[in-house]
Amino acid sequence: MAQQIEHTHLLVRGLNLHLAQVGKDELGTVVFLHGFPEIWYTWRHQMLAVAAAGYRAIAPDSRGYGLSDQPPEDVEATWEDLVADVLAILDALSIQKVFLVGKDYGAMPAYDFALKHPDRTRGVMCMGIPFSPGPFNFDTMPEGFYILRWREPDRAEADFGRHDVRRVVRTIYILFSRSDVPIAEEGQEIMDLADLSTPLPPWFTEEDLDAYAALFEKSGFRYPLQIPYRSLHRMTKHVDPKFKVPVFMVMGEKDYCFKFPGFETAMRSGVMNTFAPDLKITYIPEGCHFVQEQFPDQINDLLLGFLKDHP
Repeated sequence: MAQQIEHTHLLVRGLNLHLAQVGKDELGTVVFLHGFPEIWYTWRHQMLAVAAAGYRAIAPDSRGYGLSDQPPEDVEATWEDLVADVLAILDALSIQKVFLVGKDYGAMPAYDFALKHPDRTRGVMCMGIPFSPGPFNFDTMPEGFYILRWREPDRAEADFGRHDVRRVVRTIYILFSRSDVPIAEEGQEIMDLADLSTPLPPWFTEEDLDAYAALFEKSGFRYPLQIPYRSLHRMTKHVDPKFKVPVFMVMGEKDYCFKFPGFETAMRSGVMNTFAPDLKITYIPEGCHFVQEQFPDQINDLLLGFLKDHP
């Protein structure tokens, strides 16, 4: 299946970024932005679906992830870089306007790009993370909350370093596919919350795990811990943001992120509508954090419907 997808590198703002691509630009282009601990491969089902429907699919490995170059260690990681990378990719490929699809932290640059460059955006579809005009606040969460743990310098490195890369990715996929927020007890680290006897989710195969592990063997976790976890307090602050393009939010109701402070309220109370006048929200009752891999056919149908509704 994934063999149909072509791979190339593009020199973007001083870094060679890896791009996975498939399909012809008959009806338009869709750019997919992954989250953590993901790479382009997380979008394999959606890429083939939009390509079969007449669109060009492009999924970069974000800077510092997978087969893309690592930024220099002395360069501060910023969310603005992710937006600028997308713009540079479009310019390099001579693509005028795109649909953006983002998930997890990839939703943030998707939202930000649509706000900053509405003339280059046909619509934005995001999963798992609602739009926020400023940084998320997790100060009310317990000390063992994984984001608080991983934003501490060197803590995640020491935790991950006890295991090989495959085991780290395996554990994170297991934890993030649950409906409970990953929280460690005192004297426990996040990697201790699952062991090798814990089965993988039924929709995630050993071959899938091999694909992720191989790419994180190349990139490591240094930069992926900077973006997102150690840069959340530097998320772009928007003053009176208003989306001028259609926004489609998909949320798995068993996504642990739904339990983050303010997330459910932002989606169910109508707060997001104040920022996005043309907003659609769909809930997937059994959907977890990796809903695009868990229920690919359902997500493909929703995505294709969104594309066709905005020709």
